[in-house]
Parts: sequence; C-alpha cells; structure tokens
Amino acid sequence: MIETERLIIRPWRGSDRSDYLASCNDGAVTAHLGGPASVEDIDASLARIRKSQEENGFCFWATERKVDCAFLGYCGFKIARDVGTPIEGDLEIGWRLRRDAWGQGYAVEAARACLNWAWSNLEIGRIVAITVLANEASWSVMERLDMIRRPDLDFRHPNFALDHPLSAHVTYAKERPRS
Repeated sequence: MIETERLIIRPWRGSDRSDYLASCNDGAVTAHLGGPASVEDIDASLARIRKSQEENGFCFWATERKVDCAFLGYCGFKIARDVGTPIEGDLEIGWRLRRDAWGQGYAVEAARACLNWAWSNLEIGRIVAITVLANEASWSVMERLDMIRRPDLDFRHPNFALDHPLSAHVTYAKERPRS
C-alpha cells in the first residue's frame, strides 16, 4: 500500500497476529499503553483495525521491513474516539513497533510516509498524535515529523482514572501543508 526506502506499510495478514501478540506482550513496548494485552484484547484491537480499514479506507496498517519481510508493528491512522476530549473526531496518527526495531528511524520513516498518504488522499485540516507524559520517545518522533506541541489539546484519557500515571496525555498536531 505505502512503500518507503526500507518499509512496506500494508493491510494486515492473518499471519501477523502472532507477531503482534508477541509485541503487545513485551512490557517495554506496552509500558506507556497500560501493560501487556490479553489474546482477547489483541483480537478486539485487530477487529477495530479491520473495521476502520473497511469503513474509512485507513487504519493502523501493518508495517514490515523490506529486506527480510519482518513484521515490525504498525503505523497509520484512526479517528479519535476519546469522547469528551479536545481531539474527539480528529484523525490520529499512531505507531507501535516491536522493541528490536526501536532507535533505527523506522517510526519516523513510516509515519512520514503515512502523513504524505493522508495529505494526498484525505480532505482533512490537521492530524493529531497523542502520548503520555512519560513517553519521551514518542514526543521525539512527533517533533521529528515537524508536529507542533499543542497544550490546548492535552487531556486526561477517559480509559484511566484521573490520578493514574497514564491518564495525562499530551497532544501534537500537524496542519495540512499549504500548496
């Protein structure tokens, strides 16, 4: 679907499930996401991803490395459904890569390609990205994508208690480039 120098960003295959499950049960990968996921959570996540692709033409697409066809994780979009938050209804870009793919520029490469795809294929004014306060690695990716920190769009995530360490979310945004 989307190709970069080193990556293929594509629809999910049934064979991706076990690699995704392994990644979602790595404590380092899920540290800022609420911890390891159950098989039921993974299947529900994959169902939401498939539904988004069917309904919207986009999702958090599977991301694989060209050189060895290894599944690295995902990158893509969803419509923010965080009810009552300042980003509700916005297009949200997100990525999650397995730990051994960190620090090699894959997240930035994949996200940049996805942003280019969105600007070419969707009529939207901005794209947002969110993370928790402690996830400085994601902040770094957002900044390398020239996304702008938007404190006015920060919020407490409704999936966590107000005093939970994963409740406070920071928001970055990128406005549609002018032609």
